[in-house]
Amino acid sequence: MSSHFNVFRIGISFILMCIFNKSTEDSVPELSPQKYFNTLQPGKASLAYFCQVDSPSTSVLLEELNEAAGPLQDYGISVAKVNCAKEEISGYCGKEKDLMKAYLFRGNILLREFPTDTLFDVNAIIAHVLFALLFNEVKYITILEDLQNIQNALKGKANMVFSYVRAIGTPEHRAVMEAAFVYGTTYQFVLTTEIALLESIGSDNIELAHLYFFHCKLVSDSTQQCRRTRMEQSLTTLNIHLFVKTMKAPLLTEVAEDPQQVSTVHLQLGLPLVFIVSQQATYEADRRTAEWVAWRLLGKAGVLLLLRDSLKVNIPQHTNVVFKRAEKEVPVEFLELHDVNLIISHVENNMHIEETQEDEDDDMEDPDMDIQDDEVAETVYRDRKRQLSLELTVELTEETFNATVMASDSIVLFYAGWHAVSMAFLQSYIDVAVKLKDTSTMLLTRINCADWSDVCTKQNVTEFPTVKMYKKGENPVSYVGMLGTEGLLKFIQLNRISYPVNITLIQEAEEYLSGELYKDLLTYSSVSVLGLFSPTMATAKEDFTEAGNYLKGSVITGIYSEEDVWILSNKYAATLPALLLARHKEGKIESIPLANTHVQDMVQIITDALLETFPEITVENLPTYLRLQKPLLILFSDGSINPQYRKVILTLVKQKHLDSLTPCWLNLKNTPVGRGILRAYFGSLPSLPLLVLVNLHSGGHVFAFPSNQSITEQSLVLWLKKLEAGLENHITILSAQEWKPPLPAYDFLSMMDAATVPHPTRKEPEYKKETDVQESDKEQHEDKSAVRKEPVETLRIKHWNKSNWFKETEKSLKRDKELCSKVR
Repeated sequence: MSSHFNVFRIGISFILMCIFNKSTEDSVPELSPQKYFNTLQPGKASLAYFCQVDSPSTSVLLEELNEAAGPLQDYGISVAKVNCAKEEISGYCGKEKDLMKAYLFRGNILLREFPTDTLFDVNAIIAHVLFALLFNEVKYITILEDLQNIQNALKGKANMVFSYVRAIGTPEHRAVMEAAFVYGTTYQFVLTTEIALLESIGSDNIELAHLYFFHCKLVSDSTQQCRRTRMEQSLTTLNIHLFVKTMKAPLLTEVAEDPQQVSTVHLQLGLPLVFIVSQQATYEADRRTAEWVAWRLLGKAGVLLLLRDSLKVNIPQHTNVVFKRAEKEVPVEFLELHDVNLIISHVENNMHIEETQEDEDDDMEDPDMDIQDDEVAETVYRDRKRQLSLELTVELTEETFNATVMASDSIVLFYAGWHAVSMAFLQSYIDVAVKLKDTSTMLLTRINCADWSDVCTKQNVTEFPTVKMYKKGENPVSYVGMLGTEGLLKFIQLNRISYPVNITLIQEAEEYLSGELYKDLLTYSSVSVLGLFSPTMATAKEDFTEAGNYLKGSVITGIYSEEDVWILSNKYAATLPALLLARHKEGKIESIPLANTHVQDMVQIITDALLETFPEITVENLPTYLRLQKPLLILFSDGSINPQYRKVILTLVKQKHLDSLTPCWLNLKNTPVGRGILRAYFGSLPSLPLLVLVNLHSGGHVFAFPSNQSITEQSLVLWLKKLEAGLENHITILSAQEWKPPLPAYDFLSMMDAATVPHPTRKEPEYKKETDVQESDKEQHEDKSAVRKEPVETLRIKHWNKSNWFKETEKSLKRDKELCSKVR
């Protein structure tokens, strides 16, 4: 660490040059430019903001600066305002363009210039100032090699705190910088905003900010990797402080006293204690177990080795774990847990309720949090400083559009720069471009319809955002799936080939059914569909071809109609015409007859075939299973489910005992919202695993499988029979209140339904064909008249000419001003 780091902590003056706003009561003194420069002292830092007298554009910024004064003073940073009057002469009071910057000085030396739009709120102000002042102490990196080099330099010497934040200036960035200000002399702080770097170290849920503690000081061998511990709480100043404190505490402590009387730093920080009970005969094995548990619970609980032989108090004979909560006057729990994973689960399940309650209390105490009315707008607002790799996509204009899409297979994103959903989806679109970099022959492009409205009108774009695929010799296809990275990536990858695939050889058909023919696509479609038809079945083949086009981008479909098709029909006991469904995960191939089956029926059969027998429920796939209109039999689990439970469910499915239900499971680690669901059912988080039956579609009754019974085939069938006979009491009844979106245009649940449900009366395929790029203006005019008949809930392009676009902007600004006035 550099020697001048402590200088920053001794005295930093944060001085703001701006106009005194008489309508706002100042909490800091006002200075003239001359007095300001006279206050500058060697070694101390100051931020100067210059603006014209009575400039209305500064009022919001001044409020944020005033609000930042208190937190900065807590760090010994003084704040002052400076009046840049006309009679004053200063090089920073001149041109209007200079007023869009703030200047950070140390003494008389200029350190950094900030565009004023980077100081958009209190968090951004504090984060930017500390980041600039600690620039030589907090290493900012962009590639994995830099992270590895820093680790190598620290091995055997010091530990490291590595964090990822979505963008500079966010609340998470501020929290990290405040922690670096306090602990920077003890630990090396490293920061990144690169998602790719976070992915490269194996992190999950990369959309959230992350913080890791790298235990490099313990590494004696330079070839070993530094062990790392992730902070699982949200990145706030208090949480980081508590987390770092736990990293400083001993990993494992030996005690020989009453657990009820033991106190450590963990209890003081609000964390529980776990005592691994040991005796002389098994001491070495118990210590190894305790160390392993301690590493797993690092940052979550304190772990101690309790020496039974030296105790003066009695512990139940079969107890091997003692659990002590952080709350005072709560008796310890004596447990018998022979699986270390059960110890981890017990701690995590009992911690979560406390953390959640604390988070909720924090939210209640902070009514001025900068939260937008709509979550999408909020996401765009929070990420608006995030640097996107736009160079990975080609920006189109009116002059380049036709030439580009006619020259190559292209994906085009039609969006509007002023539209919140468009800008949120643009980030997902760029993530897709990153994943496809150097691997796809498809050209990813984008066009801003706010600038090139005529192009978008001619392409029959009627809502934002819209993605279309253009392939040579084919009509464009619109993507109507989920507005996220995975859905769009699947659509692009599965559309690399034309559907249905025309297969002409028996060997090729066998490779298709085994998954070998399109092995690289199995990640995106675990089911392959092969239609079997004799050469004379023209109508059935046409219907299947239409169904295959309908399902483009969601499943792999192929067709075989050669003279020797009887070989396949005999092998798989399929009566022509028929479908062969190859389920690659299960390694099974089943046949379904298609006699007198029309297009929509084929689509429904294939769509149902995509559903898993015992799926893991996620936010994305829940609408798919809800549309079956069956009660949900949900197994809640904190991690992967026990194979024995899976075997029980699949056996009962095979025996037709669960035909009237949708059996599924929910992993709370993958889908944390499941914890909130369980609390809504039980009032608190129950022990897991837990089996629940939820009848959403008739009455909203929720039933829980008895926690004192093992989940077996016999016990589960008996319980279901009791439910059917009305002999079981429900634990709660879900409210019938309708959940509505904040705005009609943001009805994302309907969008999810549209992405998964083939409407029985709709004639066009889900990924529908569009008119050709070169169609006549007359045809386009007719299409536009049809657009006006569509539902008003959809975001329509009604204001693409420049005058109307400015009106939309003015409305947005007016709403922002109204919100600001309410805050004041």
